[in-house]
Amino acid sequence: MTAYRGLTWDHPRGRTALRAAAERLSQRSADRLSWDAHPLEGFESTPIEGLAREYDLIVLDHPHLGDALEHDCLRPLDELFPAGELAAWAAATVGPSFASYSMAGRTWALPLDAATQVAARRADLLPAAPTTWTEALELARASGAVAPSLAGPHAFLTWCSIAAGLGTFPAGDDLFPHDVAREAFDILRELATHAPPGTAQLNPIELLERLSTTDDVHYVPLVYGYVTYATGERPVSFGAPPHAGGRIGSTLGGTGIAITRRTAPSAALLDHLRWLMSAEAQTEFIPRHEGQPSARAAWTSPALEAWSGGFYRDILTTIEDAWVRPRFPGFVAFQSAASALLRDALVPDTDADPDRTLDRLEQTLRAARRRAERTAA
Repeated sequence: MTAYRGLTWDHPRGRTALRAAAERLSQRSADRLSWDAHPLEGFESTPIEGLAREYDLIVLDHPHLGDALEHDCLRPLDELFPAGELAAWAAATVGPSFASYSMAGRTWALPLDAATQVAARRADLLPAAPTTWTEALELARASGAVAPSLAGPHAFLTWCSIAAGLGTFPAGDDLFPHDVAREAFDILRELATHAPPGTAQLNPIELLERLSTTDDVHYVPLVYGYVTYATGERPVSFGAPPHAGGRIGSTLGGTGIAITRRTAPSAALLDHLRWLMSAEAQTEFIPRHEGQPSARAAWTSPALEAWSGGFYRDILTTIEDAWVRPRFPGFVAFQSAASALLRDALVPDTDADPDRTLDRLEQTLRAARRRAERTAA
């Protein structure tokens, strides 16, 4: 018997299906798999190399790949699964989820879960969602019930998605042209100015909890979508965020399951991962256990559409358009630093100069890229 340890994130969407599936593994083999869970903040920012020394399997976010490859702490999955099998999973996955875990010509994680930033609203309080940022700002001013997602790395991620929704997707060393970056900042600053008190400190889970359990938040224009909040007693409706009419601005999230260098996976463990990627698991088992699958078959399933109140149908185009963040070493630390810069400048009545803030953000990005290049040299 081999006992494996896995680490996931502490939300039903992150842990329930994996723990239930681990029981299935123990019923079918001599192997045992236990899953620890750490808070969302740990999932977003804890250095991957330290976790890889303690765990055999890690559920991670794609921006961690740069740090993981720098420290050589993950096993490339093309050494463990045939190329045809990986290609079939890639073809079956919604949006760029599978591609986000491919880097340097290799695959490093399997997309267990798919998500991206979308708009969330209480349909009983807000019958129709804004479709443009002009409409979103008018709602924020009039209602005081519009909350942007700003905690942790999310101020930066929300800013990126606003800018992308204005018509310019990130490329090159500079994320956005200065005029687009400034317009996105101005939108975010006004949203922050009119947001309900206390919402700036809430992570996406806490923000959706507040949206679903109180009446002081009616609308969140960009937040990572959770199907678990689409089916509750006071369901949240999810859809495309405001944008300029072209490509929808959204920053890809979701999770991948990776195997660390500390373990030699058994045939039974590899078969277990195969099963998690199977149509049976993705369209039936994972949704039944509070998960949010990555397979297109699940996202287009009439049965799941009905059960989820249209969650998957209503955000399918948004995830297909989603931006995949850079994955160079140090990007995770950069996005946290960038968010802190933005939050400091978003505080109402602050005298922070927006252009200076954006210049500092670009300088921080260039410095992070230079460090990554020196490390790779």
